[in-house]
Amino acid sequence: MHKVKNTLYIIFLVLFLTSENLFAAELETSSHFMANHWSGLISLAIFIIAILLVSFEERINLRKSKPVLLAAGLIWGLIGWMAVQTNTTQSAEQAVRITLLHYAELMLLILVVMTYINAMGERQVFIALRSWLCNRGLSYRGLFWSTGIATFFLSPFLDNLSSALLVGALILVIEPDNRRFISIGCINVVVAANAGGAFSPFGDITTLMVWQQNIETTNGTLGFWSFFNLFIPSLLSYLIPAAAMHFALPKGSLKPHCEKILLRRGARRIIVLFLCAIATAVFFQGVLYLPAVIGMLTGLSYLQLFGYYLKISHRPQDEGILDTEQLAFPIPIDSKSPFDVFTRVARIEWDSLLFIYGIALSVGGLNYIGYLTTASDLIYSQWGATYANIAVGLASSVIENVPTMYGVLGMMPNMSQGEWLLVTMSVGTGGSLLAIGSAAGIALMGESKGQYTFFSHLKWTPVILLAYVISILVHLWLNAKLF
Repeated sequence: MHKVKNTLYIIFLVLFLTSENLFAAELETSSHFMANHWSGLISLAIFIIAILLVSFEERINLRKSKPVLLAAGLIWGLIGWMAVQTNTTQSAEQAVRITLLHYAELMLLILVVMTYINAMGERQVFIALRSWLCNRGLSYRGLFWSTGIATFFLSPFLDNLSSALLVGALILVIEPDNRRFISIGCINVVVAANAGGAFSPFGDITTLMVWQQNIETTNGTLGFWSFFNLFIPSLLSYLIPAAAMHFALPKGSLKPHCEKILLRRGARRIIVLFLCAIATAVFFQGVLYLPAVIGMLTGLSYLQLFGYYLKISHRPQDEGILDTEQLAFPIPIDSKSPFDVFTRVARIEWDSLLFIYGIALSVGGLNYIGYLTTASDLIYSQWGATYANIAVGLASSVIENVPTMYGVLGMMPNMSQGEWLLVTMSVGTGGSLLAIGSAAGIALMGESKGQYTFFSHLKWTPVILLAYVISILVHLWLNAKLF
């Protein structure tokens, strides 16, 4: 299966990495001669090798950030060398600075979101939710729908990977020996997480990338609230497979056996502060026309000031017992220690942030060379935006959605709001078609220890594909005014 995935990687990348316009779209460059020069061909080969190493991450135990970081440095090193030879250093410097600026904005946005998520995890918000669900005495079908719906509505705020790990861990804890239920329950969680992440700017890195660009479309700016037009299509992409899987579930009820977990002091207020941070980011971008990252970093100060209050008013007897073994993302911490916001920052997923940096700079370099023109003409000019966006969504089922979306943003096709929303939804929900199509699916396969597998997911691919098609048709009909 890895061979199939890697072959598709190569085919897609060779086809896809041929347009212009990454985040430096406004630059006029004279670097396109490199496309047929040995330096350009080596740059393309370096990127493809890096992506292949990323796909082998689990087998070779090489974190995905390492090969793409090296690739980014080598690609821009070659560009710099050729720029010196052709006296175009100013153009190359301007291009890389613009790419870095856009990445920095995205990185800081993600950093704030991850910090809040880690803070809520340390305050036991997530394991308290899991404990509450575990002790409801639900039937298998009741647990199936509860976990699916919870994932769908958590994903827009936590991102699809964190919500899938959180709720998936609950399924694995409650019924560790029921292979049939675990398999179907994990598929349900993956589909729900990807669908829920598609209609909110904070639901997935790819949607955050699109929103952060503040894209001017042919019929207006793609703002924060524009993404919520995808709510009903995204909901259908979850409900249709869930309804089909409902009839394959075992009958009977579960016995409650999870220890009750209490929220730690300040947990609810941190949730409110997170919502306030999001509101501040929306206000800065939608009302003040300033980058959303400024509002989001302002929102981080809310957590810092509240953390200071928790620290100076800390009393060990007020804190609950932190069960680190039940955390979806374990955070070793002494429950007698006061809250420290910088500990939360230190424990964010730096590998993911560096991976995005490597992808952004690598694709930015290939864009500067001019490797995106042919694919842009082939996919968006000849096929048309709608068919191209549907194809991109299908491609995301075998390729990391981050480089896929970076490729689309690199092309920056002239599309309507409806088309930009279509590609956002298709890349998000298209990852549900295969277990390897999203970070959520890959993570749960690892956590389930063989009970949720590629082939158990593949059994439900036809109905997930049906939901994918229906959700697109509903979007085209329901949001026709946006096209």
